[in-house]
Amino acid sequence: MGKTIAPYGSWRSPITAELIVRGSVGLAGVWIDGDDVLWLEARPWEAGRNVVVRRSADGTVEDVTPAPFNARTRVHEYGGGAVAVHEGTVYFSNFADQRLYRVRPGGAPEPVTPEGPFRYADGVVDRRRNRLICVREDHTASDRDAENTIVAVDLDTGRATVLISGADFYAAPRLSPDGRRLCWLSWNHPRMPWDGTELWVAELNADGSPGPAHLAAGGPEESIVQPEWSPDGVLHFVSDRTGWWNLYRLEEDGERALAPMEAEFGEPHWQFGQSTYAFAGPDRIVCKYEKNAFAHLATLDLRTGELRRLDLPFTVIQFVRARGRRVCFVGGAPDRPGAVVDLDLGTGAFRELRRSTDVEIDPGYVSVPEAIEFPTQGGRTAHALYYAPRNRDFEAPEGERPPLLVISHGGPTAHSRPAFNLGLQYWTSRGFAVVDVNYGGSSGYGRAYRERLKGMWGVVDVDDCVAAALNLAERGWVDRNRLAIRGGSAGGYTTMAALVFRDVFEAGASHFGVSDLETLARDTHKFESRYLDSLVGPYPERRDLYVERSPIHFIDRLSCPMIFFQGLEDRVVPPAQAETMVAKLREKGIPVAYLAFEGEGHGFRKAENIKRTLEAELYFYSKIFGFPLADEVEPVEIANLA
Repeated sequence: MGKTIAPYGSWRSPITAELIVRGSVGLAGVWIDGDDVLWLEARPWEAGRNVVVRRSADGTVEDVTPAPFNARTRVHEYGGGAVAVHEGTVYFSNFADQRLYRVRPGGAPEPVTPEGPFRYADGVVDRRRNRLICVREDHTASDRDAENTIVAVDLDTGRATVLISGADFYAAPRLSPDGRRLCWLSWNHPRMPWDGTELWVAELNADGSPGPAHLAAGGPEESIVQPEWSPDGVLHFVSDRTGWWNLYRLEEDGERALAPMEAEFGEPHWQFGQSTYAFAGPDRIVCKYEKNAFAHLATLDLRTGELRRLDLPFTVIQFVRARGRRVCFVGGAPDRPGAVVDLDLGTGAFRELRRSTDVEIDPGYVSVPEAIEFPTQGGRTAHALYYAPRNRDFEAPEGERPPLLVISHGGPTAHSRPAFNLGLQYWTSRGFAVVDVNYGGSSGYGRAYRERLKGMWGVVDVDDCVAAALNLAERGWVDRNRLAIRGGSAGGYTTMAALVFRDVFEAGASHFGVSDLETLARDTHKFESRYLDSLVGPYPERRDLYVERSPIHFIDRLSCPMIFFQGLEDRVVPPAQAETMVAKLREKGIPVAYLAFEGEGHGFRKAENIKRTLEAELYFYSKIFGFPLADEVEPVEIANLA
């Protein structure tokens, strides 16, 4: 049978919103514990609960953390590093009360720390002293910022002893294999961890307290991530001192670069617990590196310096762990769902222990991205991933070009990866073209590219999203008159700025996006409270820039329809920002829709809300761009829609 002729946007697709949330999980951590493998699942159908799962050597799979426990920490608000595993016992931070809990083999969770205004993350077990060393965030004082320290939690009494203090932020406390040395990362306002961090080392005294600390590496213009001790006690780390996050080894006569290249062996420290490399013995490292957003896994021989890329079908790799010849990680590709992967370095064979979804999608409905480069302002080149419309059952009428959905990612110090993303394929399988823009400021392309956004947020990112859309229209790949832009968080800001300060797009969608930079600078949490110093300028000294680049002050320039999605418990971007924008658009007579969700914070975790968001946005575009929907979806109230 031939393909059905139907307008772009109206194609019927098996990738429904219901399918996307049904049975799908987020995979957010991997650990190897003896012969067992553990991972962290974020389950939308359990209101986003994070569950530690163990797969035993005999293949038995079981939940370690039963309901209602939720293994998630709020340190830095973005969390990560909520779990530590050691010899069968799992330690985790519980989201509801932020206390540390312990689960012994065959047992139930039992509290370790007492109730209190404390949050814990990034722990490592100190077996010799029966304690957990971790980052602690103290929220005792309501009239000032939280206090961040590195503490030792006694596993018998739950009492915490402060080991390291004085800096604004800490991360990655790591014990040497003999338990005699402790390393950690620290940084201070106004820098973010991808701007400048310091790597410190101290000998531990007999009572476990640290002796005098010395600065091993790093500084205000060097970002260090993931310090790790080799099995024979040599400190390794990732530094961007050359402009790229590369591997280093700390030797007696200084640091030695390992496999230097123009590629990223690290990533920005948005969350704790990231792992881009691991030791497969004292002389071999297994490492992930990225070039042009595509990931590769390799082994590095520390004796010869040989870096050998492994032939694997994964373009996204995270949470790399190793024990001997066994390597585990989360891996995926545009046409391959993310999965917990168990790899044998000896044979090269791998198996998937847990997929993020059991849904099988015919390749005829899956769009595989093309990495594109395009010219942008200042004679520069920017990057993006382009997804063409793809549906084996449909084609558009002759001469019609598809509507384009420009995605501006969050962060903004982050980047989009070529991952299996049913939420993205939801659009392409219905006839949308999608371009996922890694605008200037994105990570993954070296420090110089990352620093394009310094002082220029709301300018460079907007320029690059606009340039991507216009470039694709000039190529004839998309309809110049049906360009839309969408984004979440920082991407929501870029979306609104593009709609207010440029006249290119016909519609936009903001998911918990920033509309008022001044409010963000004043009201956000400690971790990001000085982030805008580098992205915009110091506040309040450069208040003029904050006002000048805030879409909320220039709604009179906005003349295209918008839809807003907002969690009512969002601490990063308070709901008032979206609600003010919506109110002003209604007053101005511009088509606008607003969906707010109880119980959601910065990002949606509940299955029913994820489903509603997808369908509502599609419904909105169908009304703005004038194409029929293939399926019935719950209507959205759109004010001022003629």
